[in-house]
Amino acid sequence: MHLPPEDPALSPRTGYTRAHWEAAADALLAAVEPYATEDRALYHFPGERQSWSGRLSDGLEGYARTLLLAAFRRDETALQRYADGLAAGVSGVWPRIEDRSQPLVEAASIALALRLTRPLLWDRLDDGVRQRAAAWLGDGLTAEAWPCNWELFPVTVGGFLQEIGHEAEESRKAIDRGLERIEDWYVGGGWYTDGDGRKFDYYNGWAMHLYPVLHAWLAEDERLLDLYGGRLSRHLEDYARLFGGDGAPMHQGRSLTYRFATTAPLWLGALTGRTPLTPGETRRLSSGALKYFLERGAVDPNGLLTLGWHGPDETVLQGYSGPASPYWASKGFLGLLLPADHEVWTATEEPAPAERTDAVTAIAAPNWLLQSTSADGLVRLHNHGSEDVRYDPYYTRLAYSTVTAPAPTYDNSVIVGDDPSRTDIVPLGTGDGWAASRHSVGDGTRVTSVVLAQGAVEVRAHLVTGAAPGTPVRITGWAAQDGIHAELRPIAGLDDDLTGVTAPAPTLFVALVRLTAEPEPAPLDELVTVRVTEAPEIHVRWHDGPTVRVRFADDNGVRVETASA
Repeated sequence: MHLPPEDPALSPRTGYTRAHWEAAADALLAAVEPYATEDRALYHFPGERQSWSGRLSDGLEGYARTLLLAAFRRDETALQRYADGLAAGVSGVWPRIEDRSQPLVEAASIALALRLTRPLLWDRLDDGVRQRAAAWLGDGLTAEAWPCNWELFPVTVGGFLQEIGHEAEESRKAIDRGLERIEDWYVGGGWYTDGDGRKFDYYNGWAMHLYPVLHAWLAEDERLLDLYGGRLSRHLEDYARLFGGDGAPMHQGRSLTYRFATTAPLWLGALTGRTPLTPGETRRLSSGALKYFLERGAVDPNGLLTLGWHGPDETVLQGYSGPASPYWASKGFLGLLLPADHEVWTATEEPAPAERTDAVTAIAAPNWLLQSTSADGLVRLHNHGSEDVRYDPYYTRLAYSTVTAPAPTYDNSVIVGDDPSRTDIVPLGTGDGWAASRHSVGDGTRVTSVVLAQGAVEVRAHLVTGAAPGTPVRITGWAAQDGIHAELRPIAGLDDDLTGVTAPAPTLFVALVRLTAEPEPAPLDELVTVRVTEAPEIHVRWHDGPTVRVRFADDNGVRVETASA
């Protein structure tokens, strides 16, 4: 992908300006055009993979997600091509929007694009095309959504149809119903769970916040914008810490093939004025993510986004991932709605949180602990509160980072017997430098876990209860990566190979862990001292920080007490 020369005056860190974003958008749009059908209603990208929705739906996805990119770019030439495709699509080519069907997802992208570009696209269509398009979208008002972020797709469709006066009452009902539904999933602190349970990941930013805030902003509804914009602003306080110093987003959760869609909430905060970030921080984080992926093979030699993370990578895909799925990365170009003279585009970039200073940040809503180090820009996420309804390596592991991916060998896990599962996670709290949780393994075994962190160092402790005496237990740490130093040292209950066995009573296993890209890190013994006593209790003395005592209580909880250095 050919991009303009970098501008160190405005962007000393990434070198990216608005011109780079425009050039990237133009290149992506040009690359997909040869894969449009003759009537331009479908985009079929090469490759053998199909989503579970089938080829026709995948072709609609190709149209809808690249239309969204054209809408953010406001390219009139491209938009005319999509106008031709719309006319053909609603004349019998596109599948109908039915209950819990993928076309409902794509209808939201189409409706949002039409709303954003109404004078350039919708208002120029023939009346007959507009009527057929409104009728096709209208099915999205009453189609049953999956009980998750999908509830916001009828909201997005309804926002556009209400604006053009089509089925105004049904549109209002769809909007109200969807917005009411997500209140069940708002857990405070700017965080939603994506449906029932505790599913926390990037869907918070590119779905749960994006659609309500954009709807409120486009409808000029200050009441809704204050509500949803306030939540977004609070979310961004935490969200900004999920990016590494190299621009990498956290490698956790599903749909990671959307890549720099992770930047959408950053731009959204700037667009609506609901952000705690400075203009220079916003562009640093956003441009850093775009550059990170473009420099690591996200785009193939034909200019197409691949199904993967850097290059092609099936491990980050789900059954709904079709050839065009990566083009939800289009959401990352939301910043192009900001005018060229907006301060986000004219300010000098400022360091991202992970670049400024070492930090250990407790996030109460998902019960996460974020640990970042400025020397190498690494961010680590200690997961003590997020899980999917099934075992999923992208939700279930104890820790994730911006430089590692979940390994098939069950990194960051407690393996009891030969069972690595971690289900029914119960958050036990977070605090200054720590997080704790309890989970189930197999039938009747419980593991109470606590992590303490400072700098790049972690102390991990696991109390195993309910396992038969003599059951083997193995503790794993970070998966090794090129250029990254991973350490795992036994402290209590473990042999040198990080295995131990359970006693008749609850058994404690403690390990010292580190993940760092520093070339010559200080020895762990110079950084922390760990002592384990009866009860059981753990006493951790950080050599340049406080002393922390962890007590495991009879109710399978933990008590953490910190004394000043």
